[in-house]
Amino acid sequence: MSSFSFVSLLPILILAVGGIVVLSVDLFFKNAGRNAFATITIAALLMAIAALFYLDFVERSLFDALLIDGLAKASLWVIIGASLLFMPLAFTGMRFLEYQFAEFYALFLFMAAGFAAMVSSDNLIVIVIGLETGSLALYTLISMHRRDKALEAALKYFTMGALAAGLLIFGVMLLYAATGSLEIGKIQSALVTSGFEHTSLIVAASAFIIAGLGFKLSIVPFHTWTPDVYEGSSAPMAGYMSIAPKIAGFAVAIRLFDFLAQSPDRAVYALLYIVAVATLTIGNLLALMQDDVKRMLAFSSISHAGFVMCAFVMGSSEAHAGLFLYWVLFLFTNLGAFAMLWISRHPSKTWDIRFDHPYGKFSGMIKLSPMGAVIMAIFMLSLAGIPPFALFFGKIYLIGEAIASDHLYLALIMLVNSAIAVYYYLKLIVYMFLRDPSDNDGTVYYQNGAVPLKIVLGVAAVMVVTSFFWIEPLLGSLNDLIVAGGY
Repeated sequence: MSSFSFVSLLPILILAVGGIVVLSVDLFFKNAGRNAFATITIAALLMAIAALFYLDFVERSLFDALLIDGLAKASLWVIIGASLLFMPLAFTGMRFLEYQFAEFYALFLFMAAGFAAMVSSDNLIVIVIGLETGSLALYTLISMHRRDKALEAALKYFTMGALAAGLLIFGVMLLYAATGSLEIGKIQSALVTSGFEHTSLIVAASAFIIAGLGFKLSIVPFHTWTPDVYEGSSAPMAGYMSIAPKIAGFAVAIRLFDFLAQSPDRAVYALLYIVAVATLTIGNLLALMQDDVKRMLAFSSISHAGFVMCAFVMGSSEAHAGLFLYWVLFLFTNLGAFAMLWISRHPSKTWDIRFDHPYGKFSGMIKLSPMGAVIMAIFMLSLAGIPPFALFFGKIYLIGEAIASDHLYLALIMLVNSAIAVYYYLKLIVYMFLRDPSDNDGTVYYQNGAVPLKIVLGVAAVMVVTSFFWIEPLLGSLNDLIVAGGY
């Protein structure tokens, strides 16, 4: 029977209505400014998080178009939580024009609502609508950063996104042709009942869907837009892009490939294996060659996406829970790393003509800004997977799951790539701690500093350093959610 559950719609509704409230306040209160818009946005995000506590397990709503299961709940927590953590970066010390517009905050909430809808459904039409709602808002947010490269980045992202949407829709169409349904649960039942007949059609559909989602997840070979878009975006938007849209894509991929990878001829499984290893390795190798910290983080985010894609290859509930664990740890680490870059940003001055954050900018930072150098080093050590910092536990857990599921070669590839990544993260630490200071008095590292930014930075640093204490209960909760969702 079709159902309409108002409670399960609440997180998405609150985000969408919050965006409308921001626009209304701007319309009726001419003196309202950045602080009012950002406060409303944060309040909407907090209310959406509160609504998550009232969601039941495995509940359908909106006439069965939405599905709130364990996977949806885990994804919603990451998406809305990431939005809440990145939003305070709007309270900058310097005046950045995009943060003065109400449209920025409204689009931010519409974007979060789109990604929230995307992960809260197993209907492929709703998933595509949610993906495009979030993506269109994100393109606009990137272009609002007043730099020459921002418009170029937004256009490049839009063009690639439009192509990705076409590929994804074509893959969905092929799945519909093979099974006669657009609901993932019914597609799975139809394929199991028919013994996975129409194999060539299913493999072709999987290839198109991997390509469509691959652009959003910046997996190889669909990753080429990533460094330029990260470079043209503001640091908060680049950091946010590395977390929220990707976990939305991962959630949809888990729903689809959890059963498609089990097809008898194993072609989809082989495809996932190749893409995961290529993304993990090529992202790493390209990160080695970068001269700018922001571009290095962009390429390394590709490699991290490849690392968690290995969970698709393993295909177990433990691996899927490990994916979410890894991404939560990555959230806090990347939040801190990009916040450090944002604090050093000036709206009109750049460090040099080509890059905002070249390695040379951080040369001798330990002598000019000891606290900043130590905090940045903590985030780099975590990204490198050095114990006892956060991402070490995510890496070791997923590698352990690869060994436990008898994927020994995959575990070896993950281990070797983790070793390679240490080089480019430690390279920044060498610049900060072992090189002589650059020609500056140290104020460049805090020229955009403000109390809210420092609080966000402090929260990220504390979570990265103390992860040892909260990983076990987090992993237990994630396991419960994933198992309850049937993945």
